[in-house]
Amino acid sequence: MLHRSFGLKLLGMGLATILLAACETTPEKPAEPVAEPVDTGVEAAPTEPVVSEPMGPTPGTQEHLNETVGDRVFFGFDRYDLTPEAQATLRAQAEWLKEYPTVNVLIEGHCDERGTREYNLALGERRANAIKNYLVALGIDADRIDTVSYGKERPAVLGSYPEAWAKNRRGVMVVQ
Repeated sequence: MLHRSFGLKLLGMGLATILLAACETTPEKPAEPVAEPVDTGVEAAPTEPVVSEPMGPTPGTQEHLNETVGDRVFFGFDRYDLTPEAQATLRAQAEWLKEYPTVNVLIEGHCDERGTREYNLALGERRANAIKNYLVALGIDADRIDTVSYGKERPAVLGSYPEAWAKNRRGVMVVQ
């Protein structure tokens, strides 16, 4: 019986040794020594900081037009003549179009809610054509400009009050 007990103890110690060996971690590799900088007597050129360009709209897109010059002009009640403010915006739009000669645009004519559907469609057409004619007079090729009238069908602002009406009487340039 002594032999059997000794054999079990020996077997238990062997298993304990195997388990301990399996749990042992490998030592970490020592860090590489860092070389000290060598003074060569020559000054290193200063590095320029990396400055990332701000992400903005792609040139020649609707977003670029909106951000740089604006896409709309406004009209008086029952009018389609261009105000001095509208002319200034259209001059800026013409310069923008000259900068991007492959861009074609659609000019939308809009009206406020007052008046009949037919009347406002005709007035919106006169507004869109007034804008187109002004841009053509500023040197933009007429073939680059299409027009459409939405009359009172697509208001920019909902409501039946003077401020809403003023914002709905407009011409909008849309990049195609």
